[in-house]
Amino acid sequence: MKDFKEKLSRVPELPGSYQMKNKDGNIIYVGKAKNLKRRVKSYFTRTVTGKTKMLVEEIDDFEYIVTNTELESLILEITLIKKYDPKYNILLKDDKSYPYIELTDEKYPRLKVVRNVKRKRKKAHLFGPYPNVTAARKTVNMLNRIYPLRKCEHLKKELCLYYHIHECLGYCEKKIDESIISQMKSEIIAFLKGDSEKVLTKLRSEMKSASDALNFEKAKELKEMIEDIELTLRKQKIDLNRNANFDLVTFKQKENYVAIVIFFIRDGLLFGRHQEIIRTLDTIEEDLMEFLIRFYEKNTLLPKEILVPDLLDAQLLGSYLKVNVRTPQKGVLKHLLDMADENALMILNEEMEKVSRDDERRKKALLELASLLGLKTVSRIESFDNSHLFGTFYVGAMVVYQDFLPKRNDYRKFKIDKSCHDDLEAMREVLYRRYFKLLMEGGVKPDLIVLDGGVLQMRVCEEIISSLKMNIPFVGLKKDSKHRTHALIRQDYQEIPLDPKSDLFIYLAKIQEEVHRFAITYHRSLKSKGSLSSFLDMAPGIGSVRKTALLKRFGSLKKIKEARFEELKEILGEEVAKNLQKYLKELE
Repeated sequence: MKDFKEKLSRVPELPGSYQMKNKDGNIIYVGKAKNLKRRVKSYFTRTVTGKTKMLVEEIDDFEYIVTNTELESLILEITLIKKYDPKYNILLKDDKSYPYIELTDEKYPRLKVVRNVKRKRKKAHLFGPYPNVTAARKTVNMLNRIYPLRKCEHLKKELCLYYHIHECLGYCEKKIDESIISQMKSEIIAFLKGDSEKVLTKLRSEMKSASDALNFEKAKELKEMIEDIELTLRKQKIDLNRNANFDLVTFKQKENYVAIVIFFIRDGLLFGRHQEIIRTLDTIEEDLMEFLIRFYEKNTLLPKEILVPDLLDAQLLGSYLKVNVRTPQKGVLKHLLDMADENALMILNEEMEKVSRDDERRKKALLELASLLGLKTVSRIESFDNSHLFGTFYVGAMVVYQDFLPKRNDYRKFKIDKSCHDDLEAMREVLYRRYFKLLMEGGVKPDLIVLDGGVLQMRVCEEIISSLKMNIPFVGLKKDSKHRTHALIRQDYQEIPLDPKSDLFIYLAKIQEEVHRFAITYHRSLKSKGSLSSFLDMAPGIGSVRKTALLKRFGSLKKIKEARFEELKEILGEEVAKNLQKYLKELE
């Protein structure tokens, strides 16, 4: 550890943000303080353990920025964390946002599950957040079955299947009385706010009709639906008025671990909870503040109010989030906070041992990997994979792991030039684009590149890294005759057998599975969107003129697939029409 005695003596006793850097000049931790001198000095003068010890050992330099107020230092801290995503700052367990149920603000409304709620228009009716996405989808499916709302994203030119099974009123052809739509909307809104009576009445009536018609299978299904609703509402019931709209935050700490629990209460109902265990590095107040700010900016629409324990600076958090934050002192809300406190303690007791054990396993595996490769340390790993359709329409994917934990915000997708018809050529393009951009724009270099394709992909990687004059270690993973990974190939092309029971093997296999899943999912998402123009771009003999003609004539990939050969021949000519039909058949 470097001696910072002289530099520390010049740090002022003022509020501000400080940034710790490693030997490469990368920011590895950002913090804030009311008193910069006292806080920064504490890292080098007190006994530190765990994650804090790892940080201190890696610090090669530090910088600081003085601010006028603590709020300014908090704003600066979060801004720098977003910009640099330092490895030692809080890593949220799940980067996905929570889903909501939306009743759209359209002439003919739709009911659906959405995630990007901050982009939604204010007039739309949003309910949630739902920590359980399956429950949200199940609720939407049930309501869509009971109420014949519009199901299609865009009105079609003819009546669809939903109309014929009585789950749509046929908005594309029929003139629907606005009062009918208004009544459906009011009943759905009432149900999602906890008033289930009208929905239950409809279901009971439908169940009786099915039973009278001796359709016992349908009657049983409806009975189970009724029981689900009644059970859910019992679980959601809290002794509060219908206007209660707040989140309840609490925590419990043991050693370097903190269990955080957030209850979501909307319209007097408990929609669910978020629970997470984090490892503390700074003071617990600072870590909780950072966690809550990043959580609310990522995961949810802000409630009207957030209730927090008295350890947190409610005024500072409220000023940053621009929402009322307070600590209840008595009454039913204090009772709820105490109840949440018990939940946090229970979660900490149940999960801490597992989390601690996982931390030790990951640390041991990282040390083993670094030792096998002759590296001082391995933390950030980038791994790549490609996906294609019968040797055409390649896409690439990169996943990033920090200490064997996924950093989903750093994942990247690559559309590959349509002239590419070779896996190695696709990998060459992806690697070049990734590391040329890193070279030009800056950013955090990986400690290691992991390639799934063995020696051939390694040679491509060596070519790209060498051409860019970058020094990034890389390895390959070799598979046996049964397509199972069994060896690590070092940069000098020496094979190192992997014990399939070892932690290192398990974590490398997780990275392999994740990058493969990410590439395949990206490919499927393009396909499912009828990313029609993308697929047509890849079709042999289809240029911009022919593509426009096909889109104008048929409008969708499905209809192009269903078109008769004569229809395609009329637009494309015989040879191109034959090739297109063959290409589309391969997409199925």
